[in-house]
Amino acid sequence: MARYTLKRLIMMIPILFGITIISFAVIHLAPGEPTDLATSLNPDVTPEAKEKMRKLYGLDKPVHVQYFNWIKRIVVLDFGNSFAPDRRPVINKIKETIPITISINILSILLIMAVAIPIGIYSATHQNSFFDKAATVFVFVGFAVPTFWLALLMMRWFGIQLAWLPISGVKSVMYDYLSPVGKAWDVTKHLLMPVVLSAFGGLAGLSRYMRSNMLEVIRQDYITTARAKGLPERVVIYKHAMRNALMPVITVLGLSVPGLIGGSVIFESIFSIYGMGRLFYASVLSRDYPVVMGILVIGAVLTLIGNLLADVSYALTDPRIRKG
Repeated sequence: MARYTLKRLIMMIPILFGITIISFAVIHLAPGEPTDLATSLNPDVTPEAKEKMRKLYGLDKPVHVQYFNWIKRIVVLDFGNSFAPDRRPVINKIKETIPITISINILSILLIMAVAIPIGIYSATHQNSFFDKAATVFVFVGFAVPTFWLALLMMRWFGIQLAWLPISGVKSVMYDYLSPVGKAWDVTKHLLMPVVLSAFGGLAGLSRYMRSNMLEVIRQDYITTARAKGLPERVVIYKHAMRNALMPVITVLGLSVPGLIGGSVIFESIFSIYGMGRLFYASVLSRDYPVVMGILVIGAVLTLIGNLLADVSYALTDPRIRKG
């Protein structure tokens, strides 16, 4: 198992290197430069001043030289300084925003797994029942409802009309004066709507995947043999059928990591949460290349880790993979 994991870790290095090359090239192919925002609307800025600003940012060098200078810093975890007026280190900006984004995404994935897998199993084992039909309707609604519209409804119902949950931020104004239990409950109330919103679409899709996989597995001959031997139905379903049905679901979960991170921009903007998604969006608009590349690298690493966890889960689920 350790050898299998080590091989996957080694394979991640060239993939990450290729991602950085493509991302760096695509960013620099976009029209405009960071200096344009500071100079284009100011008639007093001379071409000489603009050129000095380009040299300050290192934009006067060819793209491949800029990339190699950047990659040499990345090796020692130096993401450089932001092009914003504050000129703060990129790593500090990411450190401020990444904990809340990662927390929401991890909670969303756990919620998806905790709810979608049981729903899929029960729907498959009770095919065409009322619960199965209701779950099917829920899936179609989950795919069809726009995220921002659902967020606005949740904010209106639970935040304004019922006044049960806060509608913005992650902490209350009086957070510092609360007890430890009160602080935990305050953060929980603030994160409840963003987590549910982030998990809603994935929950609908994963439950459908689990249902279709279970329906295929429980029709296999070895399931019929297990039942013929007199094994309890719970053992047949949860020990024999579920392990094989989880294989495609693990793939979907591994591929859902970048989607959850990308979707952070939407709910972080709606709920006024200053996370990595909002920082990325603002940096793209301002052509802040160091911050954009820093976030892309972090996102790529998280995606590769998600795929690694999926591969390890494959090996734990199916002995043929780790032995092969």
